Amino acid sequence: MQKKNKLDKATIIKIAKGAMIAGGAVAIIYSLQAISALDFGIYTGLVVGLCAVVINSVKEFIKGE
Repeated sequence: MQKKNKLDKATIIKIAKGAMIAGGAVAIIYSLQAISALDFGIYTGLVVGLCAVVINSVKEFIKGE
């Protein structure tokens, strides 16, 4: 149980996970901006599908215990 003005190990882990998710979101946003500026021509559908698979994989990785 967490005491006032102290952080236990479980709370620190939760804070670290939240920080990693926030940092990952920032990285994804910057990456998507860079990708959207590129012209993939006939491969656009393939790139969009690949991005969807990667995002879903990351979500499942984070969700797992």
